[in-house]
Amino acid sequence: MTIKPTLGFILHDVARLMRKRFEQRARKVGLTRSQWQVLSKLAMNEGIHQKGLADLLEIESITLVRLLDKMQERGLLERRPHPTDRRMTLLYLTPQSHPLLQVMRTLGEQTRAETMSDFSAEESVQLEQVLTRMRDNLLHACSQPVETEGADDA
Repeated sequence: MTIKPTLGFILHDVARLMRKRFEQRARKVGLTRSQWQVLSKLAMNEGIHQKGLADLLEIESITLVRLLDKMQERGLLERRPHPTDRRMTLLYLTPQSHPLLQVMRTLGEQTRAETMSDFSAEESVQLEQVLTRMRDNLLHACSQPVETEGADDA
């Protein structure tokens, strides 16, 4: 009996394989996928505090602290004191990280091009529109309480 893979499994596999292909290309740069993700989110949110970045990355703060320590030792980011709250530090990229961000963007573009190599321009646009709608639907759904079957409405 052959079982047809569901949409969720196909999407998961595509995302996993894109990450794998990106990582194959990125090995020469010497950063982990987690460090790439930190750089990417921080590039879009410079000046964020550690807890905020952990929330964006959907990881525990303690996990992020270890990543940040290694990246700071490598000179890729800096922690600056918050101007009004001594307990908080804010995160910024260093000039040394900017070339890596460009490398990351190039590797991402190569991976996306390879992923979509036999798609027409129209198919690419349609896929992006459909996936955006799916994401928007899920963002809306996740903001709503979950209805459970068999729950009393009393």
